[in-house]
Amino acid sequence: MQNWLEVNVVEKWQEASEVYCFILSSMQNIQLPRVDAGSHIDVEVAPGLVRQYSLCQSPDSPNYQIGVLNDPNSRGGSRGIVETIGVGSTLRISAPRNHFPLNVEAEHSILIAGGIGITPILAMAEALQRQGKSFEMHYGARSQRSAAFVDRLNSGLVSGAVNYAFDEAGSTLDLKGALANPSSGVHVYVCGPAGLIEAVLATAKNLGWQDECIHREFFAAAIDSSVVNEAAQVTALRSGVTIEVGPDESIAAALIAAGVEVPVFCEQGVCGSCLTRVLDGIPDHRDQFLSDTEKSHNDQMLVCCSRAKTANLVLDL
Repeated sequence: MQNWLEVNVVEKWQEASEVYCFILSSMQNIQLPRVDAGSHIDVEVAPGLVRQYSLCQSPDSPNYQIGVLNDPNSRGGSRGIVETIGVGSTLRISAPRNHFPLNVEAEHSILIAGGIGITPILAMAEALQRQGKSFEMHYGARSQRSAAFVDRLNSGLVSGAVNYAFDEAGSTLDLKGALANPSSGVHVYVCGPAGLIEAVLATAKNLGWQDECIHREFFAAAIDSSVVNEAAQVTALRSGVTIEVGPDESIAAALIAAGVEVPVFCEQGVCGSCLTRVLDGIPDHRDQFLSDTEKSHNDQMLVCCSRAKTANLVLDL
């Protein structure tokens, strides 16, 4: 079961043409849990509707800050929070989780952000600057008007450390230049649209980067409508439940319907909430959370979207 924290929205403003920021303050008169750069929280936008947002407050702030893209293709999350949540609103949030942490031992960090993907990258840049660590930052957006946190970047801790690229100005991120010198001591972090992340991963692979030096965080998954789903038998070993998962339902949905507790939020294989250990069988990985190396081990899977390559799967649930 999710242990929710209640927070109050104490500030809201339009940060960019389609991005809104919210400052969240504890309602229990207790300090909110500590946050590391790259962390995110689950936000209950409406009953039964939970979405994940990266935290991007200043390092010394006692409150949380999230940036939300008012996406016209929203499935209800971002549009819901922008249109219905304002100053004085009460929200339920999870404690912070971090599936996108900085490697504190890195000799140098390369930060790459696209669009609303700036939210965790901003927090990383400010954390690295405060720690006196070596880093560089590359930020692409459709236009300067649509780019969030430009004023904060230009006047704050990381002033002068950002390379910008705006589509309307005819500039693009120089990924080959940014990734030209692979090194085991250098770590790359990318967050933004799927196309940008895939371009960074492909460029890094072609240039010889080690998989463990590339870190990414997706906000939404691309849907491949050509994939055909097959039915499979799935056993939740600790729960003593075996079910048939039909081609038109997810493993997570089928398990939940059978009474097995599965933490599911994004339902797209990007947030990592439903990551589950595989005890037997071979999963068909369809997520964008695990790296290629992690997928090759076939010992864990995201049950909200991934399927089975074998007729049977045994899970540690």
